[in-house]
Amino acid sequence: MEWKIGDTVRKALVYIPDGAKTNKTPIIFTFHGHGGNMENVYKTRRFDQLWPEAIFICPQGLNTVGQLTDPEGKLPGWQKSVGTDGDRDLKFFDVMLASLQENYRIDANRIYVTGHSNGGGFTYLLWAARGSVFAAVAPTAAVAARIMNQLKPKPVLHLYGEKDGLVKTEWQKKTCGFLLKLNKCDDTGVPFAANAMLYKSSIGMPVVIYSHPGGHSYPPAANKVIIDFFKQQSK
Repeated sequence: MEWKIGDTVRKALVYIPDGAKTNKTPIIFTFHGHGGNMENVYKTRRFDQLWPEAIFICPQGLNTVGQLTDPEGKLPGWQKSVGTDGDRDLKFFDVMLASLQENYRIDANRIYVTGHSNGGGFTYLLWAARGSVFAAVAPTAAVAARIMNQLKPKPVLHLYGEKDGLVKTEWQKKTCGFLLKLNKCDDTGVPFAANAMLYKSSIGMPVVIYSHPGGHSYPPAANKVIIDFFKQQSK
């Protein structure tokens, strides 16, 4: 699908289920990392197979200066905070959502977002700037340090690698600690899936922390875990 925003054509790969015009249909927004692309994230997530009743949308980023790599901005990515890059990616999100809502019967209580690395950072930014839209979020290999004070309680799954040398593991663990306090969660988790612990919330906003033994990577097994978590969350 394509949308023209100002002078720029923005694109996304989109799976639309049969019946999306008549059945109440969830949406899963999925954002690639810095230097990634919509084709790769579509092929590696395959949320259309795990939740065929949901719209699965993989937007394409524009070239942007990286926070930890690519200082010249030669590779595609996402804005880092509200107001940067003319809010081009927040505007892109708004246009995509409005377009889907206009053309399909969207379930407003079941809209979700996930993303990896820079895409995970943008997931946190969307939570801060457009939080009321989402039933749950699932940032991976990312931190929320600059926008923690803008987050309101929301069901969240955070995934990190125990050996992440780029978005350092200790940074991500601090973010996870903040999420548990924000959502008023139990100190002790219960198993949710392999490598994933669920922390129950006194305000109905559970947190899942998924720590895998790798680095700044995304384990394929996480796909089902994220979808299982999303399916359990509704506004």
